[in-house]
Amino acid sequence: MTITTIGLDLAKSVFQAHGVDENGATVLVKRLHRKQMLPFFSKLPPCLIGVEACGTAHYWARTLVAMGHEVRLIPPSYVKGYVKRGKSDVLDAEAICEAVQRPTMRFVPAKTVEQQGVLMTHRARSLLVRQRTMLANALRAHLAEFGLVANPGIAHLAKLARIAWVVLTRKEAYRPYATMA
Repeated sequence: MTITTIGLDLAKSVFQAHGVDENGATVLVKRLHRKQMLPFFSKLPPCLIGVEACGTAHYWARTLVAMGHEVRLIPPSYVKGYVKRGKSDVLDAEAICEAVQRPTMRFVPAKTVEQQGVLMTHRARSLLVRQRTMLANALRAHLAEFGLVANPGIAHLAKLARIAWVVLTRKEAYRPYATMA
């Protein structure tokens, strides 16, 4: 009995594989730790491997393709329809194995290292912009409690920060409408 198709449920450290032969009979139900993945799949003859498109899926797809396997990434929402009972790693691997064999199933293309690098750069920049906005809004709210008010925007915040610095270094209260002597 030769394994023709494997459903692989990925996790952080323990993976679950479910394999079937050309007749669809289950011939493999195996739990694998991360360090066992490469030796296990390198010993297998090339086969079709279905993987849920989640964290680390693109890495494993590239790695398994390099070993000669055909890897197809399936969106998680498409796998849900093939889960027969409650949720567990064993049942998820079986559902992935079933889903990857469907002729009408839609798959996600595996991303290259370069594509993932570009996406990571954009996501990191987006995160930094959101965090900068959060910090600016928090600082604006805190300074408003001391009577230092500025319009929204980074340019206005810089002006507000300069005023706050002057007030703090002179150790006197801010009086926006008082005449300076």
